[in-house]
Amino acid sequence: MDTQQKGTAAPSLLGNRFLQTILLSNVLLQLGIWVRNFAILLYVADRTNNDPYAISLISIAEFAPIFVFSFIGGTFADRWKPKLTMIWCDTLSAVSVFVVLLTIHFGSWQSVYLVAFISAILSQFSQPSGMRLFKQHVPEEQLQQGMALFQSLMAIFMVLGPMIGTFTYSTFGLETSIAVMGVVFLLSALVLFRLPQDKSEPRAVAVKGQFRKEFVEGFRYVWQSQVLRMLGLAFVLAGLAVGVAQALNLFIVTERLGRDKEFLQYLLMVNGVAMLIGGGLVAVFAKRVAPQLLLAIGMLVGAVCTVIVGYSTSVPITLAVQFLNGLVFPCIHIGISTMILKWSHASIVGRVNGVLNPMFVGMMVVSMSFAGVLKDAFSLVSIYTGSGLLFLLGALVMMPIMNQKAPEHAQAGLPVKAEMDMGAG
Repeated sequence: MDTQQKGTAAPSLLGNRFLQTILLSNVLLQLGIWVRNFAILLYVADRTNNDPYAISLISIAEFAPIFVFSFIGGTFADRWKPKLTMIWCDTLSAVSVFVVLLTIHFGSWQSVYLVAFISAILSQFSQPSGMRLFKQHVPEEQLQQGMALFQSLMAIFMVLGPMIGTFTYSTFGLETSIAVMGVVFLLSALVLFRLPQDKSEPRAVAVKGQFRKEFVEGFRYVWQSQVLRMLGLAFVLAGLAVGVAQALNLFIVTERLGRDKEFLQYLLMVNGVAMLIGGGLVAVFAKRVAPQLLLAIGMLVGAVCTVIVGYSTSVPITLAVQFLNGLVFPCIHIGISTMILKWSHASIVGRVNGVLNPMFVGMMVVSMSFAGVLKDAFSLVSIYTGSGLLFLLGALVMMPIMNQKAPEHAQAGLPVKAEMDMGAG
């Protein structure tokens, strides 16, 4: 954060032109993503007669690019101009959607997987660029509230997204649904032109091995910061816990509650509404609570709720616990995002995000992959108890860093190399 911004009174959060623009862009992107997700899911299910392998390929298309491109995308996001990067990513996503749409129209229905795959690749460059801009244009004291607004937006679409996506596909079909995604991505690119101009940052002349050096620098930065190391461990534990619980939610509905599989939508809806309320509450109280404490509270309550869901055979109790879990879940997301921003220098935010993000997603996918094997070997009560213990361990990991303050050199303009020499936190 530059000194001029610190020396003047910060504008109100919603009066921040940058935040207004990013939120509007994300509304459009979320709309396109949810329409895409449900159009592809329902189309593949219809086309393959609910073939589980074909349906599972959708998740692979969405998550595989995170492993391959997150580190690379984070490094390039720190090298390129962030505003321009985001505009190009949204534009290229839109173009790719229309190209794939043509191939679908002329008979290659399997091309639907490319829509999710290409979009996921480009998001690995766009998302860390957005984090860099967030670091540059949102005052330090408003970072946590800003993250809470993003969480609230995500929660709104968790409630409305499935309904919008299902309605669009059922009413207009696959091709129109995919076209909607292309249009809203183009609109998002246009909206992003409202962002402040990218700052001119002097860079060293590119030499052989420079990219590899900057790539490794991201890992070194995380490793040399105790806070970021502990955050990475919490990512791993949370990913393992979330993956198992998400994969087996359907069996909670059918086996523990004795309801039809369609009842799962009500559990998800209750959870989404609670996340919306929780995000709003965190936005109000964010300034008073350290992000480490937010994360620990979220994981501790998540541990208790996960165990209760595994044991419960009562619909009212399970719904009430799902509501409580959704209420505190924003604490996890907001705590993590705020810690990454506060403990990372602006010039390396992309790489830090690129190192940490795959830890959560990777472990989530691993635990989802083994969920079926665990289900055959153990009872749901045992599995959900184990998942709760992983959340508890994640909360305990936060204890050694609970009182640490964000380093001043991560907030000021100290070069990354000098910051690492001092010890990054």
